Amino acid sequence: MAYVTAAAVGTGTAVIFVWWWWTRKYKRDQPPSKWRKVGELSDLITFPVKSLGPIRMTEMECTTLGLKSGWLRDRTLMVIDLDGQFVTGRQLPAMVQVSPSVSGSTLTLRAPGMMAISVDLARIRGKSFRAAVWGQAVAACDCGEEVARWLSRFLLQEDTGLRLVNYPLERSSREVRTKNQPFPLTVSADTGAYPDATSYSLINEASIADLNGRLEEPVIPQNFRPNFVVKGAEPYSEDTWDWVKIGQVIFRNVKPCTRCIFTTVDPETGKKHPKVEPLKTLKGYRQITDPEIHRYTGDSPVMGIHLGLKGPNGTVRLGDHIYVGVLNEETIPISPP
Repeated sequence: MAYVTAAAVGTGTAVIFVWWWWTRKYKRDQPPSKWRKVGELSDLITFPVKSLGPIRMTEMECTTLGLKSGWLRDRTLMVIDLDGQFVTGRQLPAMVQVSPSVSGSTLTLRAPGMMAISVDLARIRGKSFRAAVWGQAVAACDCGEEVARWLSRFLLQEDTGLRLVNYPLERSSREVRTKNQPFPLTVSADTGAYPDATSYSLINEASIADLNGRLEEPVIPQNFRPNFVVKGAEPYSEDTWDWVKIGQVIFRNVKPCTRCIFTTVDPETGKKHPKVEPLKTLKGYRQITDPEIHRYTGDSPVMGIHLGLKGPNGTVRLGDHIYVGVLNEETIPISPP
């Protein structure tokens, strides 16, 4: 395992291939009986509205739809255009400057130069309709004219153009995207409400530190918009994790996180980096090179992992130990034959 970690830090590609090859060949449906501690949960983050600012928490419940604390849920609200297509910080980087908060059932949004606006999520009424995330139909309920006008004015400087929608279901309703199907552990139950790929994502502080050693200007975990941040693990060791346990809650590493232009948006200023960093640097050493899956992922580099909840609901807390399953290395190799 030490050899695998060293190879990951040096090249950043070999371990990604090992992860894919190993999970495809040795898919296991049951969690292991033995666990090894790899670190601790150093940050717990939820994004109630896709692409808007974060809310940091000290504890949250884990459900199949994602993190939850009362009416606060991860990525169950989303901004769409008038055609029903999802809108993200890729197109409108200033979205990250909108700060959400949730008190009881009331969502409040704040942004520079704007009066705060609130929406009572418990009072959202109206017939569900279909919006779209990456071309896939998803259920949505409109959150009303006032918040639509507020978002349009801040992000478009227009009175119309954007709407805010809420996810009305208690389960995932999307199939796995075509580009994610080469990863054998991805299933529709893990697609969440409105996230790009799965209900959970994890980033490793040590991997960010190694990346920052290659950059002129450092980035922070929030550039990658994770739910879980782990400290104490080896750089890029997350590439090789299979079963993951945070406290007593069990997850599966279902695929690596492929990264896009959104990583170049400064989480504080809402401005894209003029040199397209850290995406440019990541493309230099964190590419998936295997041709069988490269045709799906293209030149998108990898940083962090996507998780699926594989046990009952449970609560995770800051400081929880993070474990990975211990496998029988005599029967399950950690490098290609």
